Amino acid sequence: MRHARRRVVRRVTRLTAVVGLLLGGAMVTQAAMASEPPDAAAARGSARPSGMSGASGADLVARLGTSRTAGSWIGSDGRPVVAVTDERAAAEVRRAGAGATVVRHSMNELRAATAALRAAPRVAGTAWTVDYRANRVTVEADSTVSAADWDRMAEVAGRVGGFVRMERAEGAFTTRLNGAQPIRSVGGRCSAGFNVTDGRGDFILTAGHCGPAGSVWFADGQGDRRLGRTVAGSFPGGDFSLVRYDSGSAGRGADVVAIGGGNGVRITGAGEPAVGQRVFRSGSTSGLRDGEVTGLDATVNYPEGTVTGLIRTTVCAEPGDSGGPLFSEGIALGVTSGGSGDCTTGGTTFFQPVTEALSALDVRLIVSDARQGTGQSAKPSAPATHGALAPGGASPGSSAPVTGAADGTTPLSRLSDPRAVGPGLLVMGGSLIALVATRWIRTERDRRAYQRYYSATWN
Repeated sequence: MRHARRRVVRRVTRLTAVVGLLLGGAMVTQAAMASEPPDAAAARGSARPSGMSGASGADLVARLGTSRTAGSWIGSDGRPVVAVTDERAAAEVRRAGAGATVVRHSMNELRAATAALRAAPRVAGTAWTVDYRANRVTVEADSTVSAADWDRMAEVAGRVGGFVRMERAEGAFTTRLNGAQPIRSVGGRCSAGFNVTDGRGDFILTAGHCGPAGSVWFADGQGDRRLGRTVAGSFPGGDFSLVRYDSGSAGRGADVVAIGGGNGVRITGAGEPAVGQRVFRSGSTSGLRDGEVTGLDATVNYPEGTVTGLIRTTVCAEPGDSGGPLFSEGIALGVTSGGSGDCTTGGTTFFQPVTEALSALDVRLIVSDARQGTGQSAKPSAPATHGALAPGGASPGSSAPVTGAADGTTPLSRLSDPRAVGPGLLVMGGSLIALVATRWIRTERDRRAYQRYYSATWN
């Protein structure tokens, strides 16, 4: 009897515990729903299993592997969509709260196709991108590609397989030589992309095709206000370079990119773009423009050489926009490399991923401290989360005035202004002027060459 009584007590205790858990769980669920905004409750749709919710498309691709997936993109509802090669993988993706599309060709097959194209004889004016949403490789040939070269490329594509599509592109694929703030050299006009630092000095990150190491850069058309000199970069292969500030510092507003009209956007970190993401580009020629990411890891055969690993977008660009910043929601994504078309008829523009450039150059962005609103150096942030907003809902980022703009005066004129120095400092000022003049004479050849080129090219 005693043992039977103990068994009954244990069963009642277990039953009470289960009931308590069920009631407690229901109360927690009700509390969560009561505090949940109506929009969030409507958007929940299918519940996501604990520990799996919030996974990005890139996370799911990495988890499943390139033999079972073929890329990811952002759907019209802002959720990630993953291309998978079997129903089991599709089920895993859906359990994680993302959309899944079953496709025929894996990422391994698509990459093998791009490798075959890369191994073929190079044809300037061609480009190829893996199209995740169509599950194919798209090869584009611009107006400069001859019929014979087109036929040769089509023959290579035919040997690879039926999932390689050939298309003609309007205009010509060119680097957009000539950003947010214009910088000028003997080679032409480019854009300042983002301000970066190595902890000892500050630099401008811009496009590599703008000029080789040693190029001298000015902030005005007369060559009076020298900014700095290119100290490192990559082109072709990559398309990025560093311009070291002569002053050693980027100054106030280093965390802001200009978007025109005295306005700017604060940069808070660096991240990787996603196909389908809405993005923004700023340039001194065409201003602030927006579009969509249509491909990653693109290869472009410019007349000057081949560049790989680029971001392909529908954002327009024109000569003068090279090196300008690509960003979204305050996250730095890339710098302008080149493309085809213009901002009247539209076109395709390619960007050098900023995270790759930062890593190769061993520098970090100067970003905005959200608490103080000031520029702080920081390591590249973790990849940005792109699933929080539908593509059409994205914005450039938080607005900020453009500060530290040029006032049109030179260091020499400020130094020699009697109103700015006391009479007792004029002698010292004269000595400094002599030193500045000596340095100026040493770079006069560069400056004169720059003036001749700029006058002839850009009037």
